[in-house]
This record gives sequence, structure tokens and C-alpha cells, in this order.
Amino acid sequence: MREFPGKGVDVVLDGLGGEGKARTRAMSLRRSDCAEVDSLPIMTNDEIRPARAADVPAVKAVTDAAYRRYIERIGVVPQPMEADHAADVAAGRVFVCGEPAVGLVVVEAHDDHLFLDSIAVRPDAHGKGVGRRLLEFVDAHARALGLPEVRLYTNALMWENQKIYPRFGYDVVERRVDGPYDRIHYRKRLV
Repeated sequence: MREFPGKGVDVVLDGLGGEGKARTRAMSLRRSDCAEVDSLPIMTNDEIRPARAADVPAVKAVTDAAYRRYIERIGVVPQPMEADHAADVAAGRVFVCGEPAVGLVVVEAHDDHLFLDSIAVRPDAHGKGVGRRLLEFVDAHARALGLPEVRLYTNALMWENQKIYPRFGYDVVERRVDGPYDRIHYRKRLV
């Protein structure tokens, strides 16, 4: 077992990833990094953890709450709202922050990168550092898997995201239309 500390994030690896890659087993965060305040209930844990089957309703609720506001703007239901959340959770692709969940990421490891399929934060948790902690988790998770970069895309009409990702080190790779979705593709090289 090895530990990789960094920026208040401790990733504990158990070496079970196969083919020379370690798998993230746990990630602890400072309580203040995901603390819910004001209108939100107090969190009962202080970690970003793999989602469990019992979390599927919360995963759907957080995802729907985060993406619902974009339906009218982009003219279609955002893909994360139509995802098979139970399958993603069962495959170990979903990590949640908070108890109950206030934020989550859906990731998929590829040979040369970690794909950030979705990041969702409940609207009433915006501005409390949850999204930042989730993005830092994704970076740490990719490093733990020995992957050199993180990739993601966002809809071109989700202007808010286009301001956020560059602040976290993501560069625009291309803009591409995929069916009804006009997407801006990003990558972040982890050096």
C-alpha cells in the first residue's frame, strides 16, 4: 500500500489495478473542503468515495439538479441526465462527495487518459468548493492510475463551464458536433 499526499488530498492505493496500474481505494479530504453550510445539512463524512448501489437515487437526483437548467438553453436533455446511473455505479465509475451526496464525478479510464464523463454539484452547494475538490480528485485519481492526462467535453452553450475548466488547467482541443450536441473538448496534461 502506498500513499500519495498532495494539496490536502491523500490517495491510498492498494496496488490491485493490474498491469502495473494501481487502483484508488480511498481518498480523504479535509472536512471543510466539502462541508455543507447554510441551507444544506451537515455532512456526516469527509471523503470522496466510490458510489454504492444505495447511492443510485442520489446520483440521479444530483445529476438532474445540476443539468436541468440547461435543457431549455441547449434544446435537448443533457446526456448525463440520460445515463444509466446504476450501471455506472456498478462499474465503479462514480465517486460522490457528501452524505447525502452534494456532488459527484463519473470517470472512465482509458489506456492514455482518464475521461471525465460528468461532474455534477447540487445547485444549493455551488460556491462551497465541492466542484474544486471533485476536479482535484479527478487529477489525483488519474495520477494514481498512472495516466498522463484528463479529458472532458462540455456543451458549447454551457458558457459557465467554459470559464471554469481553463482555470483548472484544461486546454481546448477542439469543437465538434456529435449528433445533437455541440461540444468543446478539453484536456489537461498531468506533469
